Amino acid sequence: MPISKCLQKSEPLWKGWDRKAQKNGLRHQVYAVSGDCYVGEWKDNMKHGKGTQIWKKKGAIYEGDWKFGKRDGYGTLSFPDQEMGKPRKVYSGWWKDDKKSGYGIQFFGPKEYYEGEWCGNQRSGWGRMYYSNGDIYEGQWLNNKPHGEGMLRQKNGNRYEGCWRRGMKNGSGRFFHLDHGQLFEGFWVDDVAKCGTMIDFGRDEAPEPTQFPIPKIKILDPDGVLEEALAMFKKTEED
Repeated sequence: MPISKCLQKSEPLWKGWDRKAQKNGLRHQVYAVSGDCYVGEWKDNMKHGKGTQIWKKKGAIYEGDWKFGKRDGYGTLSFPDQEMGKPRKVYSGWWKDDKKSGYGIQFFGPKEYYEGEWCGNQRSGWGRMYYSNGDIYEGQWLNNKPHGEGMLRQKNGNRYEGCWRRGMKNGSGRFFHLDHGQLFEGFWVDDVAKCGTMIDFGRDEAPEPTQFPIPKIKILDPDGVLEEALAMFKKTEED
């Protein structure tokens, strides 16, 4: 009796090609239509794990962690430098959802850089900024500007300690004029000191002290009226 065999239905060729085209695991030099190149790990057709991306248009290079197609984790961003003849590191730190988030160091120039916290590609949180003119700011940041409590130490040694708003001195603070041996303590509005007191501070050690010291003000109270009023005030406070 003849035996009949059922022919197995062959799989369409496109399914095999599609299966081979799926990017999972480690791949070498995957090029995009734009000319960008990626070398690293994939998951479900997305960059996921460790990898290096090179953008053809600007020559930017990112080396670090990826998560579902976005920079996420720890990584370094570099740009080509014609003078150095090699890539120049611009940012090294943590990323989240393709943006700088967490602790990181950003280089703005050979002598100007920021180290501290980031949020959504902006300096936010605690951080220290080294400026090219030699000044250093250390304190709180918000939206890329000093905001909150912070200290600005100038190249000549003078420094400001106090409140900041929108990148300017705003609120209570103290300015140490160490070059002249004076201390100003008062209130600022948009970088302008509105009111306060100035006293001598380290005048003997100052490199350029003022010609004359600030005279001490003595309140004359021959009848003892102010002294009596002060005593009454202290008694009221104790009660």
